[in-house]
Amino acid sequence: MAAVFAAAGLACAQQADSLEQQLQELKKQYDETTRALEQRIAALEQQIEKEKEKGLSERPKEGTVTPVELAAEEAQKAVLGQSDEVGAKFQGQVPSEPTYDFLREADQKIEKLEQQVGAFEFHGYFRSGYGLNSVGGQQVAFQAPGADAKYRLGNEAETYGELIFVNNWLNPDRDTEKAWMKTEFMVEANTTNSASYANFPGGAGNDQFRLREAFIQVGNILESQPNAKLWAGERYYRRQHIDIDDFYPLDMSGYGAGVEDFNAGIGKVALAYIAGARPDVITQNGYLAKNNIDVRLYDVKEPGGLWGGWFDFATSKGGETSTGTTISTTDGYAFGLKHQRLEWHGGYHTFSIQYGTGAASNFSSSIDDPTKFLHSSERLLATEQVLFQPNDRFAIMPIFVYQRSRDGNPQHGWNQWVSFGARPEVFFTKYLSLAFEAGFDRTQLRGQYDGWLRKFTIAPQIGAGRKFFSRPVLRAFLTYANWSEGLRGFVGGVPFLDRTAGLTYGVQAETWF
Repeated sequence: MAAVFAAAGLACAQQADSLEQQLQELKKQYDETTRALEQRIAALEQQIEKEKEKGLSERPKEGTVTPVELAAEEAQKAVLGQSDEVGAKFQGQVPSEPTYDFLREADQKIEKLEQQVGAFEFHGYFRSGYGLNSVGGQQVAFQAPGADAKYRLGNEAETYGELIFVNNWLNPDRDTEKAWMKTEFMVEANTTNSASYANFPGGAGNDQFRLREAFIQVGNILESQPNAKLWAGERYYRRQHIDIDDFYPLDMSGYGAGVEDFNAGIGKVALAYIAGARPDVITQNGYLAKNNIDVRLYDVKEPGGLWGGWFDFATSKGGETSTGTTISTTDGYAFGLKHQRLEWHGGYHTFSIQYGTGAASNFSSSIDDPTKFLHSSERLLATEQVLFQPNDRFAIMPIFVYQRSRDGNPQHGWNQWVSFGARPEVFFTKYLSLAFEAGFDRTQLRGQYDGWLRKFTIAPQIGAGRKFFSRPVLRAFLTYANWSEGLRGFVGGVPFLDRTAGLTYGVQAETWF
């Protein structure tokens, strides 16, 4: 599978290089041919003028050719592509076409190649590296149980990538007077850093590949709503993200269709139908499915920034499995509020709060385990993140997360997660910087675990600029974490199973494009 996708990516890159090479060769041939014809025509015109000035009226002897006739013959050869100096080198390619037809065809080929190159886009993201733990094994990540994310600097023990292929079929330049259409296709890859060719017995540690996006989007088809966009397929749908702990407070990615950026006067509106299913849960209705109606109002301009609101209604039809287990039909709703200040002190400030129940309580299109208590599940989530960069020598991103949730089972109680941390970066030169990261997580689930985790990382970096998000970047890292007795056995995996502290170190590269 890895080879197939690697070959596909290589083929796409080679195709783009080949198209670019063809384009440059045709342009070079076109310029050389045009220049040669212009020189030939200028020489012939000068020769004709000279003959006219001489005023030769004497008829030549039979069997001879006058200079004027010779000039005319040379001009005909040049135009018809029969000149030894100009057209001969093209005769093997277009033996039956005159040079001006060839030039017109070359012009058309150049135009088509330019359109192809301009219409295709290749984007992506990857991070990769390798690390060790302090007891001699492979690097492990430090994450608290019950926490939906971890502080990521020096704490990512995998290679992860997203390859995005975009083709603009109509109006790639986004002319405001014309409709446009594009397709987007994304492949996600995730490896355990175990081997460059992972093929282990039983599939343990083998590479994973997933199709995360495959959709079509079209815009500027409604005269009254030129900025509105319609889409259908599978896609990342308007996700909210906190970078330093790679947390998605709202992620309705999935399969469906919708319209977005619809101008509602006070702001923009997006409406979408998004669904998913659980092939491992089968009733007489088929795979257990979940349907979502997602409505959003955003970019509402008010003093202090931009406001937005969100509402989701989710439903999942139950049934009876082949083993006689009854799955209850469950629905639920969720809503949220978001405030943003963009271009704020060289960065931004974002605050969000949201609440959900039942099938909508996970703020996602995915389906939680269908227990008989799912209809009673709840979640409250508040997040805040700030990027502050007053100059090109210093930047910092502090964040805060508070989440309180329950799965509906009265015996389990509430799961609480409180997290706060920051990543400051100091830039010494355009390329050299030093990043620090400190994060604290406090989690609690009655009868299972109750404790805290602290994680610290220092990472010298070589990057592409003096911005917090300047990429690509190469870094070395040293990470130390410790945790309370209440989390012993839950953090650090096998190497730190009976410990309350751990150390890892290694190198990593990260970029997006």
